Amino acid sequence: MKKSFQIGGAFVGLVVGGGFASGQEIMQFFTGFGLYGILGAFVAAIGFAFLGMNVAQLGYELQTTSHKEVVYHIAGRKFGTILDILITFFLFAVTVAMFAGSASTFKQVFGIDPFIGSLVMAILTVATLMLNVKSIINVIAVATPYLLGIILIIAIYSIYTMDLSLTEQSMLAQHQRTAAPNWLIGAFLYVSYNLATSVAMLTVIGSTASSRKSAGMGGIIGGVILGVLILLINIAMFAKMDIVSGTDMPILEIAINLHPIVGILMAITLLAMIYSTAVGLLYSFIIRFVSPKEGIYKPAVILVGAIGFMASFVGFTTLVGKVYSLMGYLGFALIFVIILSWLNKR
Repeated sequence: MKKSFQIGGAFVGLVVGGGFASGQEIMQFFTGFGLYGILGAFVAAIGFAFLGMNVAQLGYELQTTSHKEVVYHIAGRKFGTILDILITFFLFAVTVAMFAGSASTFKQVFGIDPFIGSLVMAILTVATLMLNVKSIINVIAVATPYLLGIILIIAIYSIYTMDLSLTEQSMLAQHQRTAAPNWLIGAFLYVSYNLATSVAMLTVIGSTASSRKSAGMGGIIGGVILGVLILLINIAMFAKMDIVSGTDMPILEIAINLHPIVGILMAITLLAMIYSTAVGLLYSFIIRFVSPKEGIYKPAVILVGAIGFMASFVGFTTLVGKVYSLMGYLGFALIFVIILSWLNKR
């Protein structure tokens, strides 16, 4: 069970990056649909648990160091090649979004130039990638319990200090920018695009499990925790829609309103989650092309990290709205072949 919880924590760490922990993703995929966003959270929890279980088990069975073997195994050579290209591209795109999220956090909380915020995150990510894979997995998993604790506090505060009625909050929510036409597609898209980015590292994490059962249980635990987090963040933002409307980092805004110290703690937690996601995704991207044992690995990490840093100035909210929703639609293909693989085994 200890290993399963570690796998589950790492799964959460991969998904919960800047957009998730800040509330920006949850706003666009769930809260923007009003009370229906709560139903979306339950749909997403089931999706994450089922798919996380299957991907982690595939990683254990194939003992792979890259997502390439997994997608070829479940989708065949031709379709697998297409999925491989798409996953690889989006691994880099979301890493760039994490650097941009760090820039937004530094600016909103500490008043520091976004350039510095993005640079600090890029340097920390590159430095961590010089470690071995087990150390990287531990880094990804470590911030998850802290995030659960602080989000629970913020959610309780938001509910007890809600100023407007449910109807008024719902009307405000429906004026927010959304990344899908309705709540159900929003939930499926959210699971889909997160799977597209986390499948690469989750297969590597699954390969380190002690058994197939342990790997699968880790995926389920991670999925359930993700569902709880989506629900808590969704409720917190819905209750404080009059405060968070139009902000880049909605949850951070609520935390600052609660107390400046809570705001700082939330900012630190948020940066830790951005960091864990950036580490997992950039590592997955690089090992697709270069083995950590090769001499070119470290120079490749530095070069790709530098390119990601320069690309991060597109803007965080823009990246979440454009890149993430597009990736969600493409990720549906991945979900389809995973379900097909599962049915074949049955």
